[in-house]
Amino acid sequence: QVQLVESGGGLVQAGGSLRLSCAASGRTFSNITMGWFRQDLGKEREFVSGINWSGSTRYYSASVTGRFTISRDNAKNTMYLQMNSLKPEDTAVYYCAADRDNPRGPIPSRTYDYDYWGQGTQVTVSS
Repeated sequence: QVQLVESGGGLVQAGGSLRLSCAASGRTFSNITMGWFRQDLGKEREFVSGINWSGSTRYYSASVTGRFTISRDNAKNTMYLQMNSLKPEDTAVYYCAADRDNPRGPIPSRTYDYDYWGQGTQVTVSS
């Protein structure tokens, strides 16, 4: 089992930045691929970014490439998402997720590839 807790969401103006954190406990964090997803009201949950166990492989959706950076600190059992140049369309609840069966990658982008989920943190970008 892996327990995931997101933090760092909030309200920010367009063009601003936020850093999300995902703290993990339970199963060894360093052996699992992690991902960030987001879901806005009335929309499907969508992939944002993912990172393999070592951080050597990272993958981003087209909508955030060049603006968001994913990273992890295995010593702290924590994954991060640095979000810069935020846009109103980035508004959503952001979830972190863990894929227990695929530590090395490639990074999956489908929700059903991930086994554990956090409760989410709200990010609101005002125009």
